[in-house]
Amino acid sequence: MSMTLIEKILARAAGRAHTRPGDFVVCGVDMTVLLDLQFSQDRLDDVVRVNDPDRVAIVMDHAVPAPSVREAAAGTAARAFAKRHGVSRFFDVGAHGIVHQVLAERGLVRPGQVVACTDSHTCAGGALNAAARGLGPAEIIQILCTGSVWYQVPPTIKYELHGTKSPAVDGKDIFLHIAGRYGDATNHAIEFGGPALADVPMNQRRTVATQGAEVSADFTIFPADDRCVAYVEAHAPGADISPVLPDPDAHYESVRRVDLSEVEPTVGLPGTVINNCVPVGGLRDISVDQCFIGSCANGQLEDIETAAKVLSGRRVAEGVRLIVTPASQQVYLEASKRGYLATLVEAGAVVTNSTCGACFGYHMGVVGPGEVCLTASTRNFKGRMGSPEAQIYMASPATVAASASTGRICDPRELMGEVRA
Repeated sequence: MSMTLIEKILARAAGRAHTRPGDFVVCGVDMTVLLDLQFSQDRLDDVVRVNDPDRVAIVMDHAVPAPSVREAAAGTAARAFAKRHGVSRFFDVGAHGIVHQVLAERGLVRPGQVVACTDSHTCAGGALNAAARGLGPAEIIQILCTGSVWYQVPPTIKYELHGTKSPAVDGKDIFLHIAGRYGDATNHAIEFGGPALADVPMNQRRTVATQGAEVSADFTIFPADDRCVAYVEAHAPGADISPVLPDPDAHYESVRRVDLSEVEPTVGLPGTVINNCVPVGGLRDISVDQCFIGSCANGQLEDIETAAKVLSGRRVAEGVRLIVTPASQQVYLEASKRGYLATLVEAGAVVTNSTCGACFGYHMGVVGPGEVCLTASTRNFKGRMGSPEAQIYMASPATVAASASTGRICDPRELMGEVRA
């Protein structure tokens, strides 16, 4: 029986020969991840025994270093939990970062695996050919104790990538183009393929996979092609890798062709990205108060590099705040070694500690009433980054950096020297 990517991975995890949409399956979980905020909100003290500590990781990421006594107490509880249950993969302050970045760069998400975490952007792991999904606190506690979870196998929407994308276009633009044209994918898996996929680098695939949560996809998943396998081998040397590819004659609910040569720098308008995105050229005279580059979607090294290139020799416009948050300590360190952070600070940006921070409107960059923010983070709904009276637009790091320099939402090609069609 032919299967899609998600059908194959869930079948393997459930010990079945095959699955099809609508099946309920109980799957073994390869990696379960706990976050700092859970230790102040969830009943983790009730866990008497962890089923397999070697399949658990704890990442301090949302509120790091602790901005209040509550978060400090959560950190204390997390350290005690790790010690009590023998969890060795504990990424404390100093070794921390945004969870999905840490998992990728530490080689803790690999092809064919099932990954669970309470964070909704756990789907980022789909770029590495894993069935990765955010779940509720009760489900995570269940997995900690039993090592397994149930899923209903979803039908799959496949996006076939064709053509050649512009150098000014990245994974964020691809995602916004798809979200704006096709809308939500509720109760579906999204799978990517097509001849142009080979030319989409891993960092951009990770952006696209991360953003799958914004169109309500159950899973967003990429095949384990040569690029994917090379990335995993580099970050998990010597690890057992079991790549999964879809069957050539797999059945999809829908197959949609995306011509990357038609994708332009794109902006998600305030409120939602679903059927609410436009090419940046369609916006006129929208001034910005704050610009943000960071999060699990766009705080990667390549994103920091892009921002530095756009702003090299330029300044952030007067009255604009540009906040840049590397996605992990490793990204921060490498960006520092390469001089990207110095370029950004010289341009007038603020480079912050590696944390979720401004993305979820918690600290280090909350926006105020009436302000306009252009963000390269994960979400733009009302109240996401601070005041519900603020307007949040979403775009790529190149578009955000260019707009920070001009003081208005603008096409990055204006500053990158690319000839516009």
